[in-house]
Amino acid sequence: MSTDTRDRSFVSAEEVARLAGVSRSAVSRTFTEGASVSDATRKKVLHAADMLGYHVNHLARGLSHERSNIVGIVVSDIPTPYQARMLDEMTRQLQTIGKVGMVINTTGDAGSVANALRQTLNFRADGVIVLSGTPDASLIASCVANGQRVILINRSDHIEGPVNVAVENAENAREAYLMLRRAGCQRLAVVSSTAGTPSLMAREEAFTAAATQDGMSIPVIKAGPTGYAAGAEAARQLFSRSAAPDGIFCVTDLLALGCMDAVRHSFGLSVPQDVSIVGFDDIEQAGWDSYALTTFRQPIDEMVEHIVQLLSQTEPGEWAQTIAPFKPVPIWRRSVLPRPAA
Repeated sequence: MSTDTRDRSFVSAEEVARLAGVSRSAVSRTFTEGASVSDATRKKVLHAADMLGYHVNHLARGLSHERSNIVGIVVSDIPTPYQARMLDEMTRQLQTIGKVGMVINTTGDAGSVANALRQTLNFRADGVIVLSGTPDASLIASCVANGQRVILINRSDHIEGPVNVAVENAENAREAYLMLRRAGCQRLAVVSSTAGTPSLMAREEAFTAAATQDGMSIPVIKAGPTGYAAGAEAARQLFSRSAAPDGIFCVTDLLALGCMDAVRHSFGLSVPQDVSIVGFDDIEQAGWDSYALTTFRQPIDEMVEHIVQLLSQTEPGEWAQTIAPFKPVPIWRRSVLPRPAA
């Protein structure tokens, strides 16, 4: 075969068969796990493949068997620490079971997520994991009807078909409230996000409900999308008031870090002496000495391991519609005062 031809296209199985002096089917069997082929034929094929630089076209092979080994991952806000860690863990664990993660970067809105799901159907993905946005029920139904498994992360949607893998948000938000009350905080506030995702809303609503039960009315500040800048702006709004809080629950760590820096650098206050702050997620930065943020650690490794186990099954079978929520672990650091003496 000429160099020009090899530069123009991939080496085919037919070319390997000609060089090895065997049939096309012998090449296919050589590269199919468990297929029957003699040792002599295998050696000839592998030698020819090595000489030509041949690689099996797994995509074409998968499509011929109605399995592409592609798993679509629909995600937005990839640079944020939580999403980046989830995506890193997801793609690495998928590779261990021979799946290829196809990352589709969306804005998180309904239209963007819908387009992403259609792309996964076009590529005949074995499954799709939705980290961001709330898919339309009819589109989910279309995915399921086409044999595609759909897994939602931290959604509260009651849609027929997909699995919802979630953490226990409400229970831990109530625990955050009790943390701050045990620290002696009397004036509480919530820093939330305009994103309005089900998981963030569940944390916000559970915290405010716990305060309401105690007869306490608390402000909820949403200064922008989930991020450091929105957390800092929320702090500026809270501490420009006459009755500034002495305890704040931020529905994500990234909001908490922005809030904490504004409290310290814009208002000259100390954390936790003047104000205690609790976050949620336990991103890497939360453990840095300059923050030492008290937070709740999401069990990302366990969640991803469970998802990969589901996707490694040959047939989805009778998947439960909702997986029992995974429980975050409270991580006590220096951003909350220790419990005062009785």
